[in-house]
Amino acid sequence: MEVPSGLLAKLWSFVSFIPFFSLLFILGLLKAAIIGPVAVAIIGSGNSAVVIGLWPAHFIWTYFSVARTKRLGLALKIVVLVSLIVPLGLWPVVAVAGSILGGIGYGVFAPLIATFQAAGQNAIDKCYHCFADGCLSTIKGSCTVVVDFTDFCFHSYFSYMDELSEKMPPDEKPMDVKLMKLPGCLLVGLIGMLVDVPLITVVTLWKSPYMLFRGWKRLFEDLIGREGPFLETVCVPFAGLAILLWPLAVVGAVVGAIIASFFLGLYGGVIVHQEDSLHMGFSYIISVVSLFDEYVNDLLYVREGSCLPRLRYRRNMDRNPEIEKVDNNCCNELESKGQASSTQLISENSRTLKWPIQQYRPMQVWDWLFKSYEVDGWILLRDGLITIKDIEECIVKGNCKKLCIRLQAWSILQCLLTSVKADASGIVIGDNAELTRSNMPRDKVFEWFVGPLFVMKEQLKKLELDESEEACLRKLVMECKNETPKDWNDSGYPSEDSVRRAQLQAIIRRLQGIVASMSRIPTFRRRFRNLVKLLYIEAIQADASVHHIGGILKARLSGQRSSGKGSKKDGYENDDAKGNKANENLDVV
Repeated sequence: MEVPSGLLAKLWSFVSFIPFFSLLFILGLLKAAIIGPVAVAIIGSGNSAVVIGLWPAHFIWTYFSVARTKRLGLALKIVVLVSLIVPLGLWPVVAVAGSILGGIGYGVFAPLIATFQAAGQNAIDKCYHCFADGCLSTIKGSCTVVVDFTDFCFHSYFSYMDELSEKMPPDEKPMDVKLMKLPGCLLVGLIGMLVDVPLITVVTLWKSPYMLFRGWKRLFEDLIGREGPFLETVCVPFAGLAILLWPLAVVGAVVGAIIASFFLGLYGGVIVHQEDSLHMGFSYIISVVSLFDEYVNDLLYVREGSCLPRLRYRRNMDRNPEIEKVDNNCCNELESKGQASSTQLISENSRTLKWPIQQYRPMQVWDWLFKSYEVDGWILLRDGLITIKDIEECIVKGNCKKLCIRLQAWSILQCLLTSVKADASGIVIGDNAELTRSNMPRDKVFEWFVGPLFVMKEQLKKLELDESEEACLRKLVMECKNETPKDWNDSGYPSEDSVRRAQLQAIIRRLQGIVASMSRIPTFRRRFRNLVKLLYIEAIQADASVHHIGGILKARLSGQRSSGKGSKKDGYENDDAKGNKANENLDVV
C-alpha cells in the first residue's frame, strides 16, 4: 500500500484512524460482554470438573509412579515424595483459578480480535461479519479448550507417568543426590528465594515503566508514519489494539518475572549440589540478579551489561552464549550511525533484511503434517501395512501404536528421504515449500520437535541408502519393533553391516520418540483422532478394496497438489470440519 508522506498526510492518517478504531473497539467490547460470561462458564466449570474429578487419581498415581521408577535414586526419590505434597495439594486450587482467569481472557479477547479480523478481511458483507464473527466461534472454541484440557489430564499426564515408570537402559544411571549435600542445598535454596525474589522484583518494577513508555513510543511512531505493523491496512486495527493492550503485556511480563524469581532462587541449591560448595551457591544468589538485569537490558535494547556485581559461581564457568551473545553486524551498523541512532531498536535496522524471508508459522507446519498423515494412511492401506482392524482398534482403545506412533514416524521418514533425494538444504514439506533453519518458526517447543529432524536428515544423507534399502526401511518402520539389532535378523534387509543397521534403528527409535512426545500435545491428539475417524469412514465407504483405495489416493494426491497454494488457515478449519463430520457419521456406522 502507499505510505503517506508529509506531515499533513501522516496527521490525517492518524486522525482518520481514531473513529474507525473506536467503533470497532466498542463493538468488540459489547460482543465480549455478551459472549464472555458464556465462555467463562464453559471453561471454568468444564476444566474445574475435570481437575476435581481426577485429582484423587492424579495424586495416587503420581506417588505410585515416583515410588516405582528406577530413574531416581533412593535419596532423591525420598526428597521428591516428601516435596510432592505441596504441588499436588495446590494443583486443584491453581487449576480452578487458572481456568476462570483463562475463561475470562478468552471470552473477552476472542470476540474482540474476531471483530478486528472481520474488518480487515475481504468479505462481501463486511458489516455483518463485524457483528457476527466471534460469537458462535468463541463458544465452540471454549468447548474445544475443555476437550483439549481433558485430553491432557486423561492421556498426556498418564503417558508421562508411564514413561517415568519404564525400565531404564542398562547403560543409564539413575539420578540421585548425596544426603550429606542435601542440608546445604536446602539452606541455599531457601536463602536464594528470600534474597532473589525481592531483588528481582525491584529490578522488574524499576524497568517496567521504561518498557511501557518505550513500547508506546514505538507503536505511536509507527502509527503516525504507517510503518512496522501499521504498514498494511489489514494490520492497522490490530496494531491499534496493541497500543491499548500494551499495559497488559507489561503487567504480564512483571508477573512472569516475579514467578520466575522463585525458581531462580531455588536453583542455588542445584548449584551447591553440582559444585559441592556452599560458597558457589551463595555466589550464584548474588550473580543471578545481575544476570537477570543484563537479560532485561538486552530485551529492552538498552545499555549492555549490568552495574550489579557478578561473582564466579562455577569452577569452569564459560561465557553464557544466550545472555552475552551480541549481534556484531547490528552493533557495527548502530555505531556507524552515531549516538542518535544508537538508541533505535535493532529490529528497525534489520527490518529490510527480514522482509524477504518467508517465516513459517507452527500451524502451517502442523497442517502439512496432518495432510501428509492422511495421504500416507491411504498408501499404507493400499499396501496392506495398515488394515481397517487397526483403525478400529485405534478408535476404540484410543491408543494404537501402529497408527499413533508408526504411521506418523513412517510419514516423517518419507519426508526425510524425499529431502535427501532432492538434495535440499532443509526439509521438503510440500511441492514448493522447504523448511530450513532460517524460515522455521521461532518457537522453542517447535524447535524441540523439529530441530532433531535436520540432524537425522544429514545422517540419512551420509548413509546413502539405495532404493531397495529405502523400500525395506519403510516396511520395517511399520512391522518391526526396532529395539535391538536382532529384530532385523529375519527381515530381509539388504545390508548385513551391523553398524549401518544400528544407525538406522537409532534413527527410527528417535523418530518414534519425537512422535510420542508430539502425541501428548492436546491439540495434536484431537486433530489426529479426527483424522483417524475420517480415514475409517472413507475406508468403509471404499469397501477397503485395493482398486477403490488406489482411486481415492490418486484423487487426494491430485487435490492436494491443486490446493497446495491455498490458505493454511482454511486447511486447518477444513480438517476440524471433516473431523466433526466423521464423528457424526461414526455414530451411524
